This record gives sequence, C-alpha cells and structure tokens, in this order.
Amino acid sequence: MDFVSNVMFWISNSLLVPVMVGLVLLFLLSLVMIGSLLAEQQKQRQKKAHYELLFRELGSSSKLLHLRQSLSNAAKKQAFEEVALALFDASPAQRDLLIGDFELRQQKSNTKGKLLAKFGPILGLMGTLIPMGPALVDLSTGEVASMAYNMQVAFATTVLGMFSAAVGYFYLQLVTRYQHQDLLWLDYLNESLTEHMPTAEQSKEASNTLAQ
Repeated sequence: MDFVSNVMFWISNSLLVPVMVGLVLLFLLSLVMIGSLLAEQQKQRQKKAHYELLFRELGSSSKLLHLRQSLSNAAKKQAFEEVALALFDASPAQRDLLIGDFELRQQKSNTKGKLLAKFGPILGLMGTLIPMGPALVDLSTGEVASMAYNMQVAFATTVLGMFSAAVGYFYLQLVTRYQHQDLLWLDYLNESLTEHMPTAEQSKEASNTLAQ
C-alpha cells in the first residue's frame, strides 16, 4: 500500500512543472485573446454601421441590389461579406451549404476560447492540489519556509487558471453573440433571395447590361 501511495505521490509531483508551463501558455494566450476581442468588437461595430439598416430594409429586388453593391464596395472583405456576396449567385441548395459552411468555420474559430474556458480551471485546480501534499508534509515537519513556498505556488496557479478561464468565457459569450448576428443576417438574406429571386435576377441582368 505504501508503495502504491508513493508512486502516486511521485507521479502527481512530476506533473507540477508541466501544469505550470501549461498555465503560463494559457495566460499568454488569454492576453492574445483580449487583443483579438478588442479587434473583433471594432469590426463588428463597423459592420453594424454599414449593413444593419440595409438588412432591415430588405424586401424588394432593388434593396437586394443595393445591399449587393454595398457588399461589393467593401474596402476589405471579411468572411461575412464574401459569403453574403456568394449567396446572390447561388442556388437555394448552394445557399444553404454556404451558410452551413460559414457556421462551421465560426465554430472552429471559437476553439481557443473554449480551450481557455475549459482547461484554465482544470490546470488551475491541478496546480493548486499538487503542491498541497508537500505543503502538508512540510507543516508536519515544521518546515515553514518550504510550506510557504508550496502554498505560494498553489495560489499562483489558481489565479492564472481562473484568469484564463474568465477571459475564455467572456470571449466566447461576446463572439458567439456576434456570430449569431451574422448568421441571422445571412439567413434573412437567404429568405429574401428565395422570395424575390426572379426579380433579383432580372435586376442583376439589367445591371450587367448597363455596365457593358
């Protein structure tokens, strides 16, 4: 029994350094995610300012054509603009596929946020519990300095883990809301194109004729 306990104790202690390294990496990733979140907020504000009114007024082929021109004139096209433009030239089945593919890409982009939200608490808890064993041993033998060091490590890993998890959770909440808005607009555009497709195609042909 003592042999098994000693082996488990040795294994758990050997995990402390990898856990601490993982927490440092998660902390650095969380700082990067904060910058990404600020950039995403700025892009979403610009997108809302450019397109919200256009999407709300969809209801005729002329409005659809106006939206298409606005999407085409975007200085730097993001994935949203590219998919929205592709919907105009796609069949109903292709439009569903484009929107579904866009949704999958959005979910894939949330991987880092999910990693922070899930692994932050896990590594933080591991980093808290692993030094507690040696700290209790130090307490029983009266080695206060060593016990204080182990407790310091335990609390530091807890803070890093919870900070990373908080950043990941906040990132997911905000970005998911933005993604839902994009999907709502694309679904509405899809329905509008389905309803006004014949007229929209005529307007497109007329526009191409004038351009020539």
